[in-house]
Order: sequence, then C-alpha cells, then structure tokens
Amino acid sequence: MKHDKILLEHGGGGLLSHELISQLFLPRFRNPYLERLEDSAVLNIGNQKMCFTTDSYVVSPTFFPGGNIGSLAVCGTVNDLAVCGGKPLFLSCGVIVEEGFPMSSLETILDTMAEKAAHAGVQIVTGDTKVVARGAADGIFINTSGIGVIEYPSPLSVKSIAPGDAVIVNGTLGDHGAAVIAARENLSLSSHLISDTAPLNGLIADILQAGPHVHCMRDATRGGLGAILAEIAKSAGMRIDVDEKSIPVQDNVRGICEILGFDPLYLANEGKMVVFCAESDAPAVLQAMQKHRYGQNAAVIGRVSASSSSRVILKTTIGGERLIDLPTGELVPRIC
Repeated sequence: MKHDKILLEHGGGGLLSHELISQLFLPRFRNPYLERLEDSAVLNIGNQKMCFTTDSYVVSPTFFPGGNIGSLAVCGTVNDLAVCGGKPLFLSCGVIVEEGFPMSSLETILDTMAEKAAHAGVQIVTGDTKVVARGAADGIFINTSGIGVIEYPSPLSVKSIAPGDAVIVNGTLGDHGAAVIAARENLSLSSHLISDTAPLNGLIADILQAGPHVHCMRDATRGGLGAILAEIAKSAGMRIDVDEKSIPVQDNVRGICEILGFDPLYLANEGKMVVFCAESDAPAVLQAMQKHRYGQNAAVIGRVSASSSSRVILKTTIGGERLIDLPTGELVPRIC
C-alpha cells in the first residue's frame, strides 16, 4: 500500500478505494465468488443460483431532500441484488446508534425502511442493534445485507460485455450527490434538489423481460457513472465510448456542479444504473425503461468498442475527447 494510514479518499469509490480492496482485502479473502468484485456475490446452492450482498451506510446529513439513511440502506441493498439479475427476497438490518440520538429520528428512519422494503417487495427478517457512547459514532450507522434468487438464464457480469454493446442509463445523473451536498452545506438554491433514492428491482425485472441479451448492469453509487465505467472498462478489457450530449443531467445539478467545481459524472447516485446490452436489444430495453417510473429519462449514452485499450473516452459537447478514469480523491465524503 502507498499509504500507512487510512484516508477519507479510501472510501470514495475511486482509485484509492480500488487499491484498498485489491491490495488489502482481496489477497486475504480470495475465492472465486469474491474475485468477481461485482455488486453481489453469485452463489450456486444446489440447483438454485442465489445472490448475496452487504453494505454499510454512513451518510451525512442523516436526513436529506428525498430520503434519509434508512431509505438508502434498503434501496442500496435491493439494487445491488437486482443488478446481478437477482430477485431480492430478504434483508438484514444492523444499526449502530450513538447515545443521545433523538428517538423520534430513529422512529422515522425505521418507518422509512419499512416503507421502502414493502415497496420493493422484500422483508427485513433479522438484525442487530448496538448503542455506543456519545462521540463514538456520528449519530447513526446502518448495515444491511440481502439475499435473492437469480432466474435470468445468462450471467450478468462484466465478463459478459461484448464489442458493440449499447450503454444505457435509466435517468438523470448526480441527483443524490447534489441533494446531499446542498443539505450539508445549507445552500439556498432557487431550484430544489431531490435525491433519486429508489429501489430498482421492478425496473430491472422489466428490462430483463424485454432484453434476452442483457450482459451487465451496475448501479452508479460512490464515484458516480465515471468511476463505474472506468472500473468496467478495466475489468472487461475493452474501450467504452460515451457521448456527453447524450448523458442526462438536470439543470439544477449541473448548476451546483458549476458553482462548487464538481463533475456530475462523478457524483453519487442512489437510483441510477448503467446497462450493457446487445445493440439489437437496445430499443426494447430503452422502451421498457422509459415506461417505468424510475426510467422515464433513460438514454443510450455510448457503445463498447472492440479496442482492447481498456479506457473510457468521452466525446465532449464541443467535439473533443476526454479520458474518464477513476477519481484519485474523495469528491464528496459521507455521501452514502
């Protein structure tokens, strides 16, 4: 490791996060399931293919426009299962809460988790609570794990991506990151920013029904679309060409990025994903997305090239080209 201490950047979803996992965790825990390094582990148990995932949530502030830490916890875990082709079934809930945390806030968070679980069609079936001394945690942290069953016949994986694949996103990017930043910094903006936090398993079920040749799906959370595409290009060993004009970004998100010097491509999302499918499937997949409430602004943003350069190249709005790589620092800490 290049650093002798953990930095905030190690949790940002960028280059240092990748190095932390690949150099510290993976060598010690290596096995065929973990080596895929995708959103969920895909497990064969008897004749049944299962998916299993876990995630921890430490967002600051705990409540933000469009959601709270509880909605993030449920939706994030549901989405990690769904993008692997799984039908989410059961979740766990582990809560670490700090002494002095308002009971009314905890009740609201748990109510939100129950509502989102019901909306996604999953049950929270086990859990754990820990209370730590004042100052030992920042209010509340939540861990959720989930399991689901996989019925889609083809493996959804970076390794399944093929030259010529269309690259599709299901809507506007950076909404969650911009909403959390605005709430954290108490920014007074004329246009209201709302997090896109949502469970995507229903949308994904429609996509898989529409497209028999969907190859890979990933949700664009930490590090945003830019980091996810860079990771996929490196893992797949292929070039991805993306058209900036085709990438949907709301004007208010673009505005806050211009004010604060952020790139919307690297802002976190909690209800957006990127889909790789055969070009022949792209019209049907796009139509299925646009018919769903969580895919109305879906767009084809690029293609996979036969080149083995393992890079993401953005065709800019002014006609030039820009390399999209893993971010080297922490764009916005404590975003999810």
